[in-house]
Amino acid sequence: MRRAVVTGIGVTCAIGRNLEEFTQALREGRDGRVPLHSPDPNSEPWDLRFTHAAQMHDYVATDHFAPKEADMLDRFAQLAVVAAREAVKHSGIEWTPELRENAAIVTGSCIGGQTTEDRGFVEVYKRGRPRPHPMTIPKTMANAGASGIAMEHGITGPAFTVATACASSAHAIGQAVSMIRSGMCDVALAGGSEATFSPGILMAWESMRVVSPTICRPFSKDRNGMMLGEGGAIFVIESLEHALARGAKPLAEIAGVGMSSDAHHVTQPSAEGAARAITRALKDAGIGPEQISYVNAHGTGTLVNDVTETRALHQAFGDHASKLAVSSTKSMHGHTLGAAGAIESAAAILALREGFLPPTIHYNEPDPECDLDYVPNHARAWDGEFATSNSFAFGGLNAVLVLRRL
Repeated sequence: MRRAVVTGIGVTCAIGRNLEEFTQALREGRDGRVPLHSPDPNSEPWDLRFTHAAQMHDYVATDHFAPKEADMLDRFAQLAVVAAREAVKHSGIEWTPELRENAAIVTGSCIGGQTTEDRGFVEVYKRGRPRPHPMTIPKTMANAGASGIAMEHGITGPAFTVATACASSAHAIGQAVSMIRSGMCDVALAGGSEATFSPGILMAWESMRVVSPTICRPFSKDRNGMMLGEGGAIFVIESLEHALARGAKPLAEIAGVGMSSDAHHVTQPSAEGAARAITRALKDAGIGPEQISYVNAHGTGTLVNDVTETRALHQAFGDHASKLAVSSTKSMHGHTLGAAGAIESAAAILALREGFLPPTIHYNEPDPECDLDYVPNHARAWDGEFATSNSFAFGGLNAVLVLRRL
């Protein structure tokens, strides 16, 4: 079976507009939280219980796209294309006609272009316009990011999008790994993107009462909810043979992929289901639990999720759980929904490459039910070979990646 390695990473989110900024922000434990505002200048003020989020205030579409191009892509798709550009440049890959045919694109998104859809509903139902923007349909499709990447790079191999809520981009990366291993393609661009800041989506999240009205504090006893974020991350993934043949230096290996379904509840997570995905990822990587020393947790900061994930780690790792370093980078870049798995896997790869553990910021006090080492508030030097990235989604769909330093 062929090995799948990462040779390029592109990231854009609230704590870093590119990979270099993102790395530095993780080291510093930078808080991406800013006052909420609408990207649409015609939007009315938002009346919400929460007033802050990990929003990309200084993202301007025309800094990255010609005006006509920008008008044809929803913000979520733009973020995917921007991240893919950086990943391709970082990898040093050179496209040939043959490689374009033998490359794949797999993206993940939870809500796709619903910001465009939301705006269209406002135009029609509130402002009385006869019809929405003529590009509403292609802008709302969840595969718009994958299509945009394909058109920009001329990739004519398989291209599609996975939608599994907050595990979307982790599942997308897992699918790309399977395609590399099987020989279906030699190269894949995989990851995900999300842009969540429009009135309808924000009000829907508020109605669930899971967003913190103050500060996101994963695993801390005084936690009171998640922080919404936006962004995108794309990896260039290749077979090891292909990467070495072209002289590329792999950044990390995606050594194991584990997936599971809770078959339990649409919003309440299951420790057993999460543990099953972790165990399957370790088995796929061919390693024992004791070889993992860092876990980039799903860690949303909600009361139930953090306890459930802690229990899952105890179930999957047994006595070794007490020796794990576990952190939630969502405390910095927010919960980016379908993009979370890709952004957080990038954080775990950077931890392996750069020799540090990203912190869980805003951690105040231990919770007896969350009894692991959550790397509180400050980054820590680290020298490990293996890490995992956890993604556990509504609907009980779980994806775990095992990452190996090369």
